[in-house]
Amino acid sequence: MRIAEFDESRTRTYPFSLPLVQALPNLVFETPVTFFAGENGSGKSTLLEALACAVGSITVGSQNVLHDPTLAAARELSRHLRLSWAKKTRKGLFLRAEDYFGYVKHIAQTRAELEDDLGAVDQRFANQSDYAKSLAAGVFRGQMHALEARYGRDGLDARSHGESFLDFFHARFVPNGLYLLDEPEAPLSPKRQLGLLSLLKQMAAQGAQFIIATHSPILMAYPDATILAFADGGITPTAYDDLEHVQVMREFLAKPERYLRHL
Repeated sequence: MRIAEFDESRTRTYPFSLPLVQALPNLVFETPVTFFAGENGSGKSTLLEALACAVGSITVGSQNVLHDPTLAAARELSRHLRLSWAKKTRKGLFLRAEDYFGYVKHIAQTRAELEDDLGAVDQRFANQSDYAKSLAAGVFRGQMHALEARYGRDGLDARSHGESFLDFFHARFVPNGLYLLDEPEAPLSPKRQLGLLSLLKQMAAQGAQFIIATHSPILMAYPDATILAFADGGITPTAYDDLEHVQVMREFLAKPERYLRHL
């Protein structure tokens, strides 16, 4: 991936004003898992969103990438990205943590509406034959069955966010897909993050590729992953042990009192 040239006047407007964008290097994603690491505001989420727009990824819990108003700046940047593929795919998805929570609510609301529709069949079709009522009920039962087959009988909202998030990945995963994830650790406890690591390994073995923006030292420990550190307006391939996130976490866990006395 590389960025095409853009008019000099654009450098004063977001996201082209970001030093990262103005000096974006040619990036090659050669490993099954690539992490974007860096502080808030470093540009990692912006670049991930632009990639999702350039690829035309399926989104979760929000409007598609062509119409979502929160992705307006990313769409503008995506028009200047030039992508090349070893093997192009339309499979996979783009997921932001905040969109997932909205998606769970949407699924619960959809199920409740289907249950209401099913319960009202006799009233709505009072003047119709039993056969017509059966057909109408069958439509609603079919849609409910499809939800249950994908997300379980009780739906995603019946379990903790962490449990439902991992169940969601099981349900939506297809082999050979491209998965763009922005801070997927948000709903996950450390133990559930280890569960996500196991899922990543299983999915990568089936040809999936992941590009993940994260702050999690647990996720970034994925074996043989590429880690790109976003800092000082640049992107640098970085070893796990050299990441600031990892160093700070290790130092804190070793001697938390060293940090807490300054509060």
